[in-house]
Amino acid sequence: MALNLDSLGLAATVSATGISAPDYQTILTTITGYFYQIYGSDAYLEPDSKDGQMIALMALAINDANNAAIAVYNAFSPATAQGNGLASVVKINGIIQQIATNSTVDVQLDGTAGTTITNGSVKDNNGVIWDLPATTTIGTDGTVTVTATSETTGAIAALPGTVTQINTPTLGWTSVTNPSAAAVGSAAETDAELRARQTISTALASVTPFDAIDGAIAAIAGVSRYVLFENDTGVVDANGLPAHSISAVIEGGDVNEIAQTLYSKKGQGVSTFGTTSIPILDIYNNTHIMQFSRPVNVPIYIAITMTAFTGYTSLIGQQIQAAIADYINALSIGSDVLLSRVYSPANLGVVSGGNAKYYDIMELQIGRAANALAAGNINIAWDESATCDVSNIILTVSS
Repeated sequence: MALNLDSLGLAATVSATGISAPDYQTILTTITGYFYQIYGSDAYLEPDSKDGQMIALMALAINDANNAAIAVYNAFSPATAQGNGLASVVKINGIIQQIATNSTVDVQLDGTAGTTITNGSVKDNNGVIWDLPATTTIGTDGTVTVTATSETTGAIAALPGTVTQINTPTLGWTSVTNPSAAAVGSAAETDAELRARQTISTALASVTPFDAIDGAIAAIAGVSRYVLFENDTGVVDANGLPAHSISAVIEGGDVNEIAQTLYSKKGQGVSTFGTTSIPILDIYNNTHIMQFSRPVNVPIYIAITMTAFTGYTSLIGQQIQAAIADYINALSIGSDVLLSRVYSPANLGVVSGGNAKYYDIMELQIGRAANALAAGNINIAWDESATCDVSNIILTVSS
């Protein structure tokens, strides 16, 4: 009996709902059925037979080809592409996958106006060297603000006022300091993070300038978190933004690239507002001051009083501290620390029956200082960011 080779139904097919293909077992069963049709139902096709092994190889080859076709099909969509395929497809949105980054810190250089610093670097109190841009010129007011990059990769921290040493002395350059904390480096961007940024990036070509700024900031290399505000009224708003202004609070990214992005995307007649001011020259050589802010880190302190049950160990206490710190550090800029939400990470695996069964939380207090704790929420300003170190979480355990 002749076979209809156009209707075996073993190949991957594309329809209005996407791509699909039969699984390996379906392919194997179908081929086996046709083999019986050709050679008779008494043919021996068990896995230990030569014919059975040959059929299995053919089914596996078809299944592999189908999987390859599905992978190629999925690689053309940001929602399903992975790895290098995803990194390639998002380029159509004008963005690239962010690789592992070094820490950056905004530093203020003081000295004689017009002094040019070439391939300069500074050093913090821990001896970490931070490289300045290739060429930096001190402004007419005897100061300039630039972004320095740590020579050491990874999450290198620098608190305000700790980058104070000139590593490459230059005539006319007298001092350096960092008004704000460093934006720590990060690991390479994951596929999930890139997909989220690709979704935002579609606003780059939007009609409204506000959305365009939002998408453009998200595309700046090194930006880890940000929030954008707008005051389109004729009076100062509740956050202190001047009338008809925008304000961006940005963690990470080069100050000059951020300033250039704000200048190129903001609407005419709209001012910028923030604690960092960067001059930008237009094509007519006119100077425009672009302003934005770095988030002000607010250390959060926590005290937990708990009763330990049989099975409780100090390791469980460390897990509680780590879970709470991770939760707070993941909050977005300007997000309040809500007492009720802190209970969730503090109760490890309470829903799934995890280690929470070994203790009971009797009291949980939080605050901005170790000596000012209360059982209430912590309000975080629009330009602040809650942070928490495990050393800020004190556990008092009783049996």
